[in-house]
This record gives sequence, C-alpha cells and structure tokens, in this order.
Amino acid sequence: MGLGGCIILIAAGAILTFATDWDMQGVNLDLVGIILMVVGLIGVSTFSSIARRRRVVVPPTTPVIDEEGRTRREPPY
Repeated sequence: MGLGGCIILIAAGAILTFATDWDMQGVNLDLVGIILMVVGLIGVSTFSSIARRRRVVVPPTTPVIDEEGRTRREPPY
C-alpha cells in the first residue's frame, strides 16, 4: 500500500468517526473509524521509514594519478 492508500484510510476513518451519526446493529462505526485511522498512521510511518532507507548515497570519487603525474577523477568501481 502506498502513501496515497494510507492517506485514504486516514480520511475514511476520520469521516466514519467524526462526520457520521449512523447506527448499525452490531457495528460500532466510531471504533471502525479509529481503527482505520491508526492503520493509516502505521502505514504512513512505515512508508516514510522505507523511503528514507531507499535514498542512495553516492560515494566520492577517488583521485587517480596517471603516468604523467596529472590527477583525474575516476569512479570507485
């Protein structure tokens, strides 16, 4: 589930909890809304931690001195 899905869960949970006054027998819509909001928040935090780990750090290039004594840059691979 991506970030958009998590935000939709939070929004749907908030609507169920705060904007409706429906009464269903056997279902507490306030509790369902709170559960959806909590699941959405967990998803957002998980998504942000995964996205933070995905950042690629490019190592600095290593200077190489050729036969003529000139310095040039080459990638470290």
